Amino acid sequence: MEKVPALNGIDFSPEINMIRYAQKIRQYPILEQNEEYRLAVKYQQTKDPEIAKILVTSHLRLVMKVAAKYRGYGLSVAELVSEGNIGLLYAIEKFEPEKGFRFSTYALWWIKASIQKYILNSWSLVKIGTTAAQKKLFFNLRKIKNKLNIIDDRELSPSALKGIASSLDVSVQDVTDMNMRLKSHDGSLNTQIDTSADGGTEWMDFIADNRPNQEEVFAYSETMKYRRNLFNKALFCLNPREKDILFKRRLADKAVTLDDLSKAYNISKERVRQIELNSIKKLTKTIEKFV
Repeated sequence: MEKVPALNGIDFSPEINMIRYAQKIRQYPILEQNEEYRLAVKYQQTKDPEIAKILVTSHLRLVMKVAAKYRGYGLSVAELVSEGNIGLLYAIEKFEPEKGFRFSTYALWWIKASIQKYILNSWSLVKIGTTAAQKKLFFNLRKIKNKLNIIDDRELSPSALKGIASSLDVSVQDVTDMNMRLKSHDGSLNTQIDTSADGGTEWMDFIADNRPNQEEVFAYSETMKYRRNLFNKALFCLNPREKDILFKRRLADKAVTLDDLSKAYNISKERVRQIELNSIKKLTKTIEKFV
């Protein structure tokens, strides 16, 4: 991860009360262009965190303004502002004032990029914006639908699909898929559906746990132990060659081939196969006597 300036004394995580946060950040003055340029050049030379602090705090209102435009994606504005502030810190580190651009113009890209990345990562467990065109579609589809006065979640008409696909330079199928994804946002299993019960009832409470309980685990363990004992007791019925062939053919991690065993015992491959099958029959009959 790229390095960003560490600015002590600033809490970049806005309070839950965004009105109070907005009031707090108004205390920081907006810099004039000449002053902004002077400070940016000085920070580039010295990396003084106090200078970075002045540049950052003077643009916190810009972050909040940008974050407010993304409030329709089901995430709190406070979270979006926090991510935008991270983008602002990256902008401070990367800004090159000698190129003649205002810092706000440069920072705007970083703020948007940071917020958009957070939205894409938070929207769904499945990645939905893997290409630049898909990201553009994700962040512009709702805006275009509003312009077309499509305000509900009904299916888009063929003409609307073609128009959106053409304007964003994506396929009709991409628009169809993204529209479906936007309609079916991933829900949280911790969402409360009944607050009357003690502690509230969540969707998680209705998911059955199919894992075996302690009694089942213990019973399975005892059964396997019993079967192993039976098997070990029954092995006495096999002679050393039968036992060796059986283990190498059926119980080894990687079975030894018939050809290799035939060479080892100087017998045919068919004879090895017969010994293997006969050994299994002898073991089965012996075990049945013990049961």
